[in-house]
Amino acid sequence: MNYKAPKGTKDILPSEVHIWQYIEEKSRNILEKANYKEIRTPVFEATELFARGVGDSTDIVNKEMYTFEQKNRSLTLRPENTAGVVRAFIEHGMHRLPSPLKLWYKGPMFRYERPQAGRQRQFHQLGLELFGVENPSADAEVIQIAMKLLDEIGLKGLSLEINNIGCPQCRNEYKNRIKEAIRPKLEEFCQDCLVRFEKNPLRILDCKNEKCRNLLALPEIDSIISAEFICEPCITHFEELKDYLKTLNIEYVINKKLVRGLDYYNRTVFEITSTELGTQNAVCGGGRYDPLVETLGGPPTPAVGWAMGMERLITLCEISGENPLDVFIVSHDTKQAQKLAFKLRDSGISCEFDFSGRKFGKQLEKASKSGARFSILLGEEELKTGILTLKNLLTGEQEKVSPEEVYQKLFH
Repeated sequence: MNYKAPKGTKDILPSEVHIWQYIEEKSRNILEKANYKEIRTPVFEATELFARGVGDSTDIVNKEMYTFEQKNRSLTLRPENTAGVVRAFIEHGMHRLPSPLKLWYKGPMFRYERPQAGRQRQFHQLGLELFGVENPSADAEVIQIAMKLLDEIGLKGLSLEINNIGCPQCRNEYKNRIKEAIRPKLEEFCQDCLVRFEKNPLRILDCKNEKCRNLLALPEIDSIISAEFICEPCITHFEELKDYLKTLNIEYVINKKLVRGLDYYNRTVFEITSTELGTQNAVCGGGRYDPLVETLGGPPTPAVGWAMGMERLITLCEISGENPLDVFIVSHDTKQAQKLAFKLRDSGISCEFDFSGRKFGKQLEKASKSGARFSILLGEEELKTGILTLKNLLTGEQEKVSPEEVYQKLFH
């Protein structure tokens, strides 16, 4: 039987893993400079955590979760990580730490959906969460860091879309307004939207069905949806955020239909998109989720964050090949070759040797195919004198060097 990776999953092979490592290292560097600390949470949590946190009206909870029973308890592979980070924040009393508390994470997430370019059933996210700051300066910081990170890894054609979906209080009026606008055309919307109409009409604005999107664009519907609805404090918050973005020279577009796909958001929501992608063009999404900590049993705590899909970043990231090997050791004496390899590696030189001790010609051929920049010839004379022969595999030039001189010859 020929085994294959399950549908919607993908092996990350050595030939491409360096791209992942590059993005992860860039991210770590940028986030740590901004005082974000890494957190690692379990890949599965109690199912009710996601039902309460993400929202039982979302597609994620209704259709996409991998859920299993274990000793009469329902557990779910995490479809996103904010709920898990908030659970850890509450469980470990992090609200008692000085504010703001800044956390970041990376790792696999799981959603049962149709696999497509940049979207898998097991996918990976990089994200951050900032707890304890109600001021829109926190919103501006997380947006600025996201834009900085995407720019640093070389993404092109980026655009920031922002919206204000209000607080739970003023949003109730908006939900009623959406229902009023859609009701005359309700039967023409998809089956999912009929359910959303009853449970959470705001989710209709996030529907990816083309027919539904066209219906939302009708003037008689769009005019009602796009009209202002948020309360004065929410308006003030949004205006201040725009001022912060202007100060940071971050351009943005206001998208009144941007709501994001998760129930825990309030006030600020945003997406960063790329013109290099098709219809599913978001590379980063996030926003403010002030009610979530309290919803999950913690004290009232303002919070804001975002997540990026690593697979989408990979498709857009133009990174050259793997780092070349520095040295390939050619020798008939495998023991001495291995001893030298360990010594060179300890001094910071990447190297490999031939485990078989074959003829020099075959080993040199393997050295060339390895991508190494240099080979070290360790024959009888070299073993006797302790002086190595260093060969440039690009130019063919050779010279005699001591083991202590190898690093200097390679990097200076």
